[in-house]
Amino acid sequence: MYPAEIVQPMRDELTAVGFTQCTTAESVALALNKSGTTLVVVNSVCGCAAANARPGARMSLANDKSPEQLITVFAGVDKEATAEARSQMVPFPPSSPSIALFKDGELVHMLERHHIEGRPAELIAENLREAYSAHC
Repeated sequence: MYPAEIVQPMRDELTAVGFTQCTTAESVALALNKSGTTLVVVNSVCGCAAANARPGARMSLANDKSPEQLITVFAGVDKEATAEARSQMVPFPPSSPSIALFKDGELVHMLERHHIEGRPAELIAENLREAYSAHC
């Protein structure tokens, strides 16, 4: 578990652009059971979350189409919420950071850590924009 004062700025990077921070399994389940499109960012303290995942997710929202709902869970902090989000991302193994797009409760696009680590935020944003154009 990471201290709240360390992770708060990392949470704020996403909540400042409209993401809802889910801290319980129930809040994740409720969000993913809604109709429409939902983007889920599994946030992390690692460098690839800071340099690639969070900036890429933020940049991806500058698009003609974007998800109707934006949520985030924090790996290593919000354990129950993260476990619930990951349970909906099967068959993909747990990884953080990761980014998933759901449509009507079904997983339609997934970026695992190995898709994020070492790739520029712009490339991640473009990948997500393509998914939005196809599914949103």
